[in-house]
Amino acid sequence: MPEPRILMTGLVLGESPRWHDGRLWVCDWGAHEVIALDLDGHREVVLRVSSFPFCIDWLPDGRLLVVAGSDRRLLRREPDGSLVPHADLAGLCDRPWNEVVVDGRGNAYVNCIGFDMMAGEEAADGVLALVAPEGSARRVAEKVAFPNGMAVTPDGSTLILAESYRSRLTAFDIEADGGLTNRRVWAELEGAAPDGICLDVEGAVWYADVPNKCCVRVREGGEVLQTIALDRGCFSCALGGPDGRTLFMTAAEWPAAANTTGGTRTGQVLAAQAPAPGAEG
Repeated sequence: MPEPRILMTGLVLGESPRWHDGRLWVCDWGAHEVIALDLDGHREVVLRVSSFPFCIDWLPDGRLLVVAGSDRRLLRREPDGSLVPHADLAGLCDRPWNEVVVDGRGNAYVNCIGFDMMAGEEAADGVLALVAPEGSARRVAEKVAFPNGMAVTPDGSTLILAESYRSRLTAFDIEADGGLTNRRVWAELEGAAPDGICLDVEGAVWYADVPNKCCVRVREGGEVLQTIALDRGCFSCALGGPDGRTLFMTAAEWPAAANTTGGTRTGQVLAAQAPAPGAEG
């Protein structure tokens, strides 16, 4: 694959990239900003969020969901730009919440890593929750080791989860009521720490890896198909662009990026041509 090009610099810690309405949307955790940028690098601060961490995805009707991690809430952006409560997650886990993915029915899957890493707490198992379209929330999986990126297959039948502290991708069947069953290993990733993930139309998964400073494409079972080496930790990835074949990666120097006061801005957004377009769940 060609060397990735730098699309954007100056982020503190970029996360949760999503291609939406012709632009890439990125969460800068340190600056508390949701930024939208085009392929020429022109950027716009679309939203400011006080919480840390925070991640985004869209409901089928186009409204934006925002995980306000430290507030233990899922917020919804209305057409007038206001942020309103969508679900209260505090009763399901009292530690900061992390990633979100929305399926075609409007179900939002949100995960909590189970401990406050930035506060130096000892690692503990996390949980996955389902937030139904009307805002009710319930746990659908437990005992996951640092749950991170998630993806839903295009047919809505399977959720794939990165378990960063188990060096694996884990799959669940999605039931008619949105519940998760048939938990299984999708890919063992020896020595890896999978963070953000995305799925392509060939059924392969790209995963970002912070300590190994790379983004890797694997098929079910764990066969490595491509590896993109970076000079800093890779936190997340997304497929998009006009033909869906651009792989976007957010990267930053770690642990320097843990200084989320905004003083250290080593964060980048990089883009590379991918062998297959992205799949939408």
